[in-house]
Parts: sequence; C-alpha cells; structure tokens
Amino acid sequence: MKGLLRRLLSLALVVLPVGAGAHPHVFVATGLRLVAEEGRITGIEVAWQYDELYSLLVLEDMNLDQDYDGVLSEGELARLDGFDMNWIEGFEGDLYLEQGGAPLDLGPPEPRGTAFEEGRIVTRHFRAVEAEAGPVVVRAYDPTFYTAYDLGLGIDVPEGCSVSVRKVDFDATKRALLAELAEIPEDGTVPFPEVGAKFADTVEVTCDAPS
Repeated sequence: MKGLLRRLLSLALVVLPVGAGAHPHVFVATGLRLVAEEGRITGIEVAWQYDELYSLLVLEDMNLDQDYDGVLSEGELARLDGFDMNWIEGFEGDLYLEQGGAPLDLGPPEPRGTAFEEGRIVTRHFRAVEAEAGPVVVRAYDPTFYTAYDLGLGIDVPEGCSVSVRKVDFDATKRALLAELAEIPEDGTVPFPEVGAKFADTVEVTCDAPS
C-alpha cells in the first residue's frame, strides 16, 4: 500500500503542467497589499481570485446566478460575501510570514469585500501583523498542495518599502521531489507528504526605518 502511494504521487507530479499555479484542483491568483508604520509591517490585505471552474461550483452550490448571465445582484453578492471566511481551527489562511527565520503571528481575517468579475469570484481580507523593523518574508501556499496559489494579482507595498520576489523553479523542484520519493523503500512508512511549501514563491519586503 505504501509503495502504491509513492507511485501514485510520483505519477501525479510527472503529469503536472509546469508553470505558475499548476495543480489539478483549485487555482487561486493572489494579490498582497502590505501596510507599514515607522518601518514595521503592521498588516497585509490578501486578495484571492478563484479560477472559473471553482467559482462556478461555488455559485452552483449556493444557488447563485440562476439566470446564468454572469452578473450577480446586490443580494446575491451579499449572500456570497464571506463564503471563504469560515476557517476551521488550525487553518493558517495559507499565508505564512517570517522575520529573521522565525514565524510571525497573524491576526484573524477581517473580510474586506467580495466581487464577481469575468466569471471569477474575488474576495479580500485583512490580517494584522506584529513585526519589528526589518525584512519580512511572505509566502502564500497550501501545505497539502490541494490549492495552488500564484501572485498573479501583484504585490503592493507602501512608500518607503521595497519588494523582491524569488520565484520557485517549478521544474527543478519537481525533479528533486521525485528523486526524494524514489529513495523511499517500497515497504517503508510513507505519510502523505505536505509539499506545498516547496512550490511557493518567496516575497521579501523591506521598509526603511524612520530617520
């Protein structure tokens, strides 16, 4: 059974397309808007734009856009608002911040609106951050890789801050993971691997401290 799991995961990685957001389940284009005060990151607004198929499934499940005109009424948008904010205990919001190699705590999500644009649901929420002055590393990913996030909606930083993005080498990462899987013995104990972090781009934001 363990050997079969390894072979199935290997096959899944082989057939995955190469590129941003490559994943066979849910694709989310992500936007990040950082907030800073006196050289410290104090919050981050996150935009999630869901792919067309997932958006359609959500609308069908909630009985929205029943006339299939691709336009939601104010009442329908009100019903849709916050549909992705019912987080289970332990869910990190698929957003991870670090400073000096240590994780930063983020506050609970504060909804900031929902839209339906060109067949895609777009939601926004804000999370408070308590960082010290200095660079902050931001990564958006689902540890299980069920949902694939990319930075397609861009990154916005306030005046006095700079941003650099280190994009993951998807092809090289996939090859390395396949090599790791090949080392697992057929009768070994194989927990289902959480590989999402391996495929996440790394964003570093640095803000100037006040003079």
